[in-house]
Amino acid sequence: MGHGIAELSAIAGYEVSLRDIEEPYVEDGYEQLEWSVEKLTEKGQLGDDPVAVLERVRTTTDLDEAVSDADIVIEAIPEDLGMKRNLFEDVEDATEDDAILATNTSSLRVSDIAEPLENPERFCGLHFFNPPVKMDLVEVVSGERTADDVVDAADKFVESLDKRSVLVRKDVPEFVVNNVLVPFMEEAAWMFDEGEAEARQADAAMVFRRGYPMGPFELADFGGLDVLAHSREQWKKSLPDCVETRVENDELGRKTGLGFYDYEDGGVDYEPGDGDGFDTLRVEARMVNEAARLVGQDVADPEDVDIAMRLGGGLPEGTCRTGDKLGLDRALETVESLYEETGAARYEPADHLVELVEAGHTGEDAGKGFYDYADGGPYHYVTHTLDDGVLEVTFDREERLNALSTDMLDEVQRLLESVDTNEVACVTFEGAGDRAFSAGADITGFTIAEPTDLMDVDEAVETIYEFERPTVAKVDGLCLGGGFEIILACDIRIATKGSKLGSPEINLGLIPGGGGTQRLVRLVGEARTKELIFKGEQISAERAADWGILNRAVPDDEFEETVNEFVTTIANGPQTALKAAKQVINGGQNASLNTAIAMESQAFGLLATTDDMLEGVEAFTHDRDPQFD
Repeated sequence: MGHGIAELSAIAGYEVSLRDIEEPYVEDGYEQLEWSVEKLTEKGQLGDDPVAVLERVRTTTDLDEAVSDADIVIEAIPEDLGMKRNLFEDVEDATEDDAILATNTSSLRVSDIAEPLENPERFCGLHFFNPPVKMDLVEVVSGERTADDVVDAADKFVESLDKRSVLVRKDVPEFVVNNVLVPFMEEAAWMFDEGEAEARQADAAMVFRRGYPMGPFELADFGGLDVLAHSREQWKKSLPDCVETRVENDELGRKTGLGFYDYEDGGVDYEPGDGDGFDTLRVEARMVNEAARLVGQDVADPEDVDIAMRLGGGLPEGTCRTGDKLGLDRALETVESLYEETGAARYEPADHLVELVEAGHTGEDAGKGFYDYADGGPYHYVTHTLDDGVLEVTFDREERLNALSTDMLDEVQRLLESVDTNEVACVTFEGAGDRAFSAGADITGFTIAEPTDLMDVDEAVETIYEFERPTVAKVDGLCLGGGFEIILACDIRIATKGSKLGSPEINLGLIPGGGGTQRLVRLVGEARTKELIFKGEQISAERAADWGILNRAVPDDEFEETVNEFVTTIANGPQTALKAAKQVINGGQNASLNTAIAMESQAFGLLATTDDMLEGVEAFTHDRDPQFD
């Protein structure tokens, strides 16, 4: 973790000291940092001169030398309270009074670590996730005595690293992500002990029936069973026997070659049918209950819990959102039953969950749960702003390369159907981050969807295609599958030269399902459409522009300027004429030439009666720019 945080900071432009207690440890950390920078450079993901990044990092074993002039010191040593306290007492003595001291602990209380410090006001938690360079989340934790301005500064530091922060408002052990994610692994292990589940059965059920990226036993093996055991033992929580036995036998998972799976004999090997009969609700009810406990204790609100679980836990959707879909009454009934049966503290219903259910706020079907669905609910995966007639829509699942889930598509459709088109002159679509417009459909999520849900893909794309105002696709990075179908539904398509586009569905035994076959063939003809779809290959933005798929493929440094030129021209244009032009162009493609020309003539005649036409003629006559209404 230490060298990863150092790398992030150097990439962001900071001068960094990387310090450890012995020279071989420092050298090893720097070599791993150097290797990572080289890999990012090879993949074109660094965005800076690798030599300059490495020159910002100095190494030392001398604590005073490392921290004496530091603005912020971040500790990433083993989860040992005494060791951390001793270190920070030395750090406090060696730093300036205004330096921020931060711990990367994932499970200890920040206030407990800060207890011996003379100035705990400048101490906070900055919990990065592994590997820091790839994981987008940082939990910013306020201790009981942490000053507000220190939390604000730490949050801005995280933002400067191009990471997403979640503020943990109360100093609870294990913060947000681990409090919700550990029960995912732990509950399956308790079921294993009770003979209610096998590892492959639980993993297959949670992955193929519920859409999680890893099963609970697979995830426990991946992180290390000793880590799971330590997270329970340090807070004197019960540990499932199947975990404890394996830890005692040094069967810790991937790192030892043996855990719940044998990694020297094929490793993880479950299949979809293996999950039959497993009670997925029991696992998710535990997670929902813990999420409700955090919300009720004002540790974090539902939005932050869900962002944390997506970015830090790798889940396809937030746990509060999952609870609202499942039904909070079902989750409460499950944990209540287990609590009555076993008396185990882990099943004690959270007060907030009880309060929600008693108020009738049982989830999406009831119109309210963790979230209010009176107007369709909040936007989890789409962000949008409307300014000077330009509606900017961003697909916001950067952690999954903006992969399209059914929820995301529903939100796009809801937004376009609910927005006041009289206030919109132009719509832009883009993906969060600089790696992808959208890498396509979220395949894991679609495997658990009903066939009727998958029809929403075409409905959402069609809504974009038929939207009254001109639409512009801003493509930077991967644009594949469903993402490719979305840009085909847009009116103008602009991409950076390094972007890749394509329809890889054939490699999954599928075909494009959002108009990708029909809009593409009308755009580039039968031969190129069949080449792109049959081969399932990605093509460069430059080739896509040559084929007529893109309007422009431009260098990175010209991208925003080119987009703004298009958007500004369209937004300041005659809105009635633009609407008519879009209708005639789109509708005419499906009609005979005579019918299409008749449509054009009718639209032309109607436009000749508008105030915009008169303004255009007057502006032309007086050699000035028109001011369309």
